[in-house]
Amino acid sequence: MAYVPLNGLRILRGAEHLKLYQFDSGIAKHYFCSNCGIYTHHQTRSNPNVYGFNIGCLEGVNPCDLDGVPVSDGINHESDL
Repeated sequence: MAYVPLNGLRILRGAEHLKLYQFDSGIAKHYFCSNCGIYTHHQTRSNPNVYGFNIGCLEGVNPCDLDGVPVSDGINHESDL
């Protein structure tokens, strides 16, 4: 995840496939792709003025190539190591 101000995130394609998930207080807004299930971005509860976004959703960016950025591959959990 990386973070940007609310006006710093633009969905270029596929917005019609995004689904919103909210729980508990309803302040945080979590968005997922309804086709593949990937978690794309969220508006945080702790700071609702920013979006956290999944770097892996950026076209042409491989998060595994970024030095010093922890990456979760979705299969191997850090507690299982």
